[in-house]
Amino acid sequence: MKVLSQFSAKAAMDGDGVNIRRVADFVTTKFDPFLMIDEIKSDDEQDFIGGFPAHPHRGMETFTYIRKGGFEHRDQMGNVKAIRAGDVQWMSTGFGVVHSEMPLADAVDGLHGFQIWVNMPAKDKLRPAKYQDTAGSASVEATNNTGASLKALAGDWGFKDQPLISAAIQGLAGEAAIADLSLAPNAEATLDLSQHEFVALYLYQGDLSKGEDSQWSYNQGEFLVLDSQSVLKLKADDRGAGMLLFAGKPIREKIVQMGPFVMNTQAEIQQAIRDYQEGRFGQIA
Repeated sequence: MKVLSQFSAKAAMDGDGVNIRRVADFVTTKFDPFLMIDEIKSDDEQDFIGGFPAHPHRGMETFTYIRKGGFEHRDQMGNVKAIRAGDVQWMSTGFGVVHSEMPLADAVDGLHGFQIWVNMPAKDKLRPAKYQDTAGSASVEATNNTGASLKALAGDWGFKDQPLISAAIQGLAGEAAIADLSLAPNAEATLDLSQHEFVALYLYQGDLSKGEDSQWSYNQGEFLVLDSQSVLKLKADDRGAGMLLFAGKPIREKIVQMGPFVMNTQAEIQQAIRDYQEGRFGQIA
């Protein structure tokens, strides 16, 4: 694999005192069409018990993936869902969404999950909101003979020389696709993602070892922007590894971000604030 840029997740806090690790770029948009990756990972409920009380969004998409524990989601569209380990949830916020995400009372063994923000093109930023989740259904998964497992979360994925598998969630902005790749100790994986303009990975567990024909190694908490035209060859060390894979097509539009709003101009941000304050986003019932 060829790494174009490397970023390290930074400790941050969001919601009602939730401790997270974050990789974000709202200025140079080097992750385009992606904007931000937040990881919540703790066995101490004090790190996440406050959750994310009701708050708005406009002009972007949120994609939530839970590996351990769970949240209860509520929004002004009437959706009330428990999002548990293995589930994904996608909201294309468009004109506006008001939602909350609070830890499930029966999730007593800690929490590990991600929320990913995807930009929306200007032409879609004010369309009606969309919501979809996979609660209660299994994700589509592929394996190879070395101990690698590839779970399709959004879009279509596959190991090199294997058929593609399709996630239940399709149609993200910027043709965004997301997968969870798990490598058992010393497992290897090869993927050809050359059909995508943008490819990246976020290493959430373990390290990637230098293989016999490579001179690199990367550690937990690193986000790597990759050359999509280079075959992606990965090898775990004797502890195994886990990572999220990202692919998509850059939108290539200037953005302005303020808190939960991502628009194209400062005037649009101010309009979003007014619309929210005047109740045009609706309210959670």
